Amino acid sequence: MGLRLAILVKTIKTSLIIFVSITGKLTFNKLKNETKMEDKIQIYPIGKIKSTRGEFSVILNGSMKQALKDLEGYSHIQIIWWGHLYDKPSERNRLVIDKPYKKGPEKVGVFATRSEMRPNPILITTVPVSRIDFDKGIIHLYYIDAVDGTQVLDIKPYHKTERVKDCSTPQWCSHWPEWYEDAGNFNWQSEFNF
Repeated sequence: MGLRLAILVKTIKTSLIIFVSITGKLTFNKLKNETKMEDKIQIYPIGKIKSTRGEFSVILNGSMKQALKDLEGYSHIQIIWWGHLYDKPSERNRLVIDKPYKKGPEKVGVFATRSEMRPNPILITTVPVSRIDFDKGIIHLYYIDAVDGTQVLDIKPYHKTERVKDCSTPQWCSHWPEWYEDAGNFNWQSEFNF
């Protein structure tokens, strides 16, 4: 029998002892008299997308303004948003979609796409920041691919360390632009079947 290391993990509603053996096998033993962890999560929007007449912004909910502190040094942010236009059981249950890419396979699993149709329509867009109004809690953007009124779930700064130097992609999309700045001039209409 191998050596085991016991680690106590406390979560909001339960405690677990995780045993890690030298072979790397994990076993989970629930502590007695602890409540069961729920299988549900709660997400609260922190603001909304404003998209009118070619102007784009994130309008934060009142108390969220203070979370903007020290964001001004970042040129780009990642906006995590809810794809409400596809929040329907029929769209959430589509796990494989028919040939979305002209040069791609006949069928593609949604986890191999950036499609809005997913089990949880949580979407992420990296965008350049135009300016920030800290007093009003507004982040002005040059563009975002979300419609007016879209609920924003979170905002994260984009760090240079998030780039992957030796990234590989399938052959059918390996000719796509390597850099965000080049994507605006790429002929995306020649790539998609919609």
